[in-house]
Amino acid sequence: MKPSPDTAPNQLLGTGDHSRDSAGMTYVYPVVSRRAGGVSVGINLNPNNACNWRCIYCQVPDLKRGNAPPIDLAQLETELRSLLDDLVHGDFMARRVPFETRRIEDIAFSGNGEPTSAREFSAAVELARRLRDEFSLDAKLRLITNGSLIDRPAVQEGIAHLGAAAGEVWFKLDAGTRQGIARINGVDLDPAGIVRRLRKCAELCSTWVQTCCFSLDGRTPGDEEIAAWLDLLKQVQATEEAASKTTKTTKAPSGTGKLAGVHLYGLARPSMQSEASRLERLPADWLETLALQVRQLGLRVRISP
Repeated sequence: MKPSPDTAPNQLLGTGDHSRDSAGMTYVYPVVSRRAGGVSVGINLNPNNACNWRCIYCQVPDLKRGNAPPIDLAQLETELRSLLDDLVHGDFMARRVPFETRRIEDIAFSGNGEPTSAREFSAAVELARRLRDEFSLDAKLRLITNGSLIDRPAVQEGIAHLGAAAGEVWFKLDAGTRQGIARINGVDLDPAGIVRRLRKCAELCSTWVQTCCFSLDGRTPGDEEIAAWLDLLKQVQATEEAASKTTKTTKAPSGTGKLAGVHLYGLARPSMQSEASRLERLPADWLETLALQVRQLGLRVRISP
């Protein structure tokens, strides 16, 4: 299937607009990402706006509960090749991208829901890797995930493919208590299970924790919630240290087995959920104070206010 024509051929992309229809395609969309630091080629495996979570800061309109639909891998390949060709050999950068961000930083599995819910996730990762290499791009393959499906063998296979391609996972961790997770992400999860899945993810591929920071109803995250969140990071590190002592003689997996770091970010675009009016951005110095506590755990921190 031939991709649809560019729906806004001369409109500059910006960090304030991550429209999935910016190139008129079903699965592939370009954005200027403040967190990636340049052009991010997004792969949307959830064009049905379905996710197994419902985060109150989510910017997806008409979000619904569910999984990704069947993915047409042939169409995905056609769209990704077309966009990469325009970015590398065409005039897309000159027409649509601000001068200072005219570089392809990553090919990211993100989109309008949880990408690992797609049965074709692993095959899609291999497809993206093949096209990245075909175009000789120095761009990282990234997965932005809530991490909830990592216990599935097929998902682990896809993440292992990312690891083999020197890729990276951004694993969502917005709260440290069961109540906080339910309030922010709309799911009932045992924090111990998050530690286990996060550890497994880091074994398979370089993994950053990503945490969205905001005030809710005029209140910043409380000390108890922050302490619980920091404790989960400590638990992952403790598990890593214990595992390293018992696996020194075995072959290491593609990941390091350790967290690459923590990415703290604020609200850049308005939520499309019913709680939108209750959310406010936090000042940069608040994120810096939290980052200091994370660094005291021996972890690197990136901040995108």
